[in-house]
Amino acid sequence: MRLLILGSFEGHLTTASQIALARGAKVNHADTIDKGLHALRTGQGADLIMIDVKLPIARLIESLKAERITIPVVACGTGTDAETAVRAIKAGAKEYVPLPPDAELIAAVLQAVAEESNALIFKDVVMAQVIKLADQIAPSDASILVTGESGTGKEVMARYIHAKSRRANQKFVAVNCAAIPENLLESELFGHEKGAFTGAIARRVGKFEEANGGTLLLDEISEMDPRLQAKLLRVIQEREIDRVGGTTPVKVNVRLVATSNRNLEEEVKNGNFREDLYFRLNVFNLALPPLRKRPQDVKALAEHFTKKYSELNGVPLRPISAESLTRLQGHHWKGNVRELENTLHRAVLLASGDEITPEAIMLTGEQPQAGAGSAEGAAGGDAAAEALGLATLVGRTVADVERDLIIDTLKHCLGNRTHAANILGISIRTLRNKLRQYTDEGVPVPMPGEAEAAQG
Repeated sequence: MRLLILGSFEGHLTTASQIALARGAKVNHADTIDKGLHALRTGQGADLIMIDVKLPIARLIESLKAERITIPVVACGTGTDAETAVRAIKAGAKEYVPLPPDAELIAAVLQAVAEESNALIFKDVVMAQVIKLADQIAPSDASILVTGESGTGKEVMARYIHAKSRRANQKFVAVNCAAIPENLLESELFGHEKGAFTGAIARRVGKFEEANGGTLLLDEISEMDPRLQAKLLRVIQEREIDRVGGTTPVKVNVRLVATSNRNLEEEVKNGNFREDLYFRLNVFNLALPPLRKRPQDVKALAEHFTKKYSELNGVPLRPISAESLTRLQGHHWKGNVRELENTLHRAVLLASGDEITPEAIMLTGEQPQAGAGSAEGAAGGDAAAEALGLATLVGRTVADVERDLIIDTLKHCLGNRTHAANILGISIRTLRNKLRQYTDEGVPVPMPGEAEAAQG
């Protein structure tokens, strides 16, 4: 995680920087927007920008859009003034973080951007075979295609390969091909020259140049437009890129790792993906097995997530009961590791007593098992549900329970989307989609600072 802090490097922002460093982020600083933009153009790179609300946030957002630089922006300001928070969000900031910074909130912001833990946790022999192959091929410079269903940990595997490679001390740069529009992705990958398009007021170094000497991850490459696929093929063949609007090729030395949750052979047959590019990328294929084929990993990962979210939420660490583990290992896990993580985060919040019992396990597509287990456990589950504002769960749809859980958690977080998403164990994108749906349905959705303003 690379964090760029814009604003005065004194007091609270210094503390935020120290917290981020302690959480493993690489922190860069610029005291003005112009200096920050210069750092981004010249390839210093960032995965997240934190900006002081005293700086003109709207100008930063407009500059990023004009120059086709895709980086989420989080605003920081003293206190939790609702008007300041709303103004920052309207200016284009994804979130508003009150200062002085809370260590867990900063961690939540970083995790929401990273979206996945970098730790490879496994016990199952099926996964052990994949790791063994990864260890064998990591030291080479060959391109690697990591495939698997959504949520199996493809980006985690890509980072593992980089850490085991001869380029481990160089940069690891990731680009989500599915999240960036085609007209912006070209500039994101290859950079552009001054005057290449309206808004290109200076030369910008793209991700290939930024990752020079290191590893470039092309996440969900199957979503890349065919025109860009042709340009990418040339880059792989010639080991040089052409900036948008440029006339002189630029040599690059990058190890490519690509991921896809689609069957690329089928995509080739259907004419959606270039066959020659597929063979260039697929020198080695690491196919990550779905979680339902890794039963021993369910137990190891569940214990890991239980410990992680117990510490994060300041609740007692409860072991997973044998009956709960049986339920977890028998589930289909369409969302794989990501779905398991979300399930255990909810379970940590709902659990009572000495163990995580089945009534705290809310599996996707199933009604919560209120009343499962002992009478004492059921009573504890009801108490936990009432504490979260869910009231009685029996007889209600999963959608209703989910909506109330999301809205109540958002109120608890004073409308802060990032913090709420972290507590809920879902991605920021998923949370925003849910809130947009609720708004369309006429359900009041708290804005940043609104809950506190109502209380005050």
